[in-house]
Amino acid sequence: MTETRTDVQAVDQLASYYTALRNEIGKVIIGQDEVVKAVLISLFSNGHSLLVGVPGLAKTLLVHTIADVLDLEFKRIQFTPDLMPSDITGSEILDESRSFKFNKGPLFANIVLADEINRTPPKTQAALLEAMQEKVVTVSAIRHKLPNPFFVLATQNPIEQEGTYPLPEAQLDRFMFNIELDYPSYDEEIEVVKNTTTIQESQLKNIVTGEEILFFQRLIRKIPIADNVLEYAVNLATKTRPNTERATKEVNEYISWGAGPRASQYLVLGAKCNAAIHGKYSPDIDDVKAIANYVLRHRIVRNYKAEAEGVSEATIIENLF
Repeated sequence: MTETRTDVQAVDQLASYYTALRNEIGKVIIGQDEVVKAVLISLFSNGHSLLVGVPGLAKTLLVHTIADVLDLEFKRIQFTPDLMPSDITGSEILDESRSFKFNKGPLFANIVLADEINRTPPKTQAALLEAMQEKVVTVSAIRHKLPNPFFVLATQNPIEQEGTYPLPEAQLDRFMFNIELDYPSYDEEIEVVKNTTTIQESQLKNIVTGEEILFFQRLIRKIPIADNVLEYAVNLATKTRPNTERATKEVNEYISWGAGPRASQYLVLGAKCNAAIHGKYSPDIDDVKAIANYVLRHRIVRNYKAEAEGVSEATIIENLF
């Protein structure tokens, strides 16, 4: 009974920390409330996020700001066409004693910003696969553990095609969320311009430590979920798979490849975290719906007919509910 009571209090504490984080981030990031919420949910769910938006929407600034309010080590990698895997993971060098020593790359940090991730070739992108899934890096057959917690927050520009390389499906599947950023409203843009054209700078405070993040990640997994909500989440993912028993007519017509089991896992974890940050002790179907777009949109592959007829991933997902 004491443990249950402690867990309930911990959920309340997570909700209050979430509010404090939103307020602190809001000192720098104007608007983009849903984007901030999605990134924080992925962090507390122990997942990685891909931020997709046109230039100038503060994608990089958002990641910097989140790193500032979390007491974690932060490193940034600018992805370019000439970037090599060893530039990310690190490499073995010959030291003064003529023996090989592993020199850690920028991937060895708690929060890693992979800026413009689609500007580097697939060979370099693949260097992230093992790190994002297993949180280790293998160099010369030796496994090196990454710090814990470990998050990759990647940015991508969807409109600039020259000099870019599409992310492979295996790489996309490593990201818990695909978060799209849109232009700010007129009033929000007025506020942005006011805040960024003066010499005044916002001083940010650390809100959550690494140990607390690890505690909340375990707490999210302990949150109970009703069978009907769990089944709804799994059913949502399985319905995206064409030519299967649960696939809808629209999925069979417009989708060439659907979401895998990892999508079901992230739907449940995301729903649990969405419930917790709003002070609820168990998720319901609305919590699954709230994060479904972020989880599914990069895991379904449209066919030529869908592209020709202008049927988007968002439309297909909306019709699955």
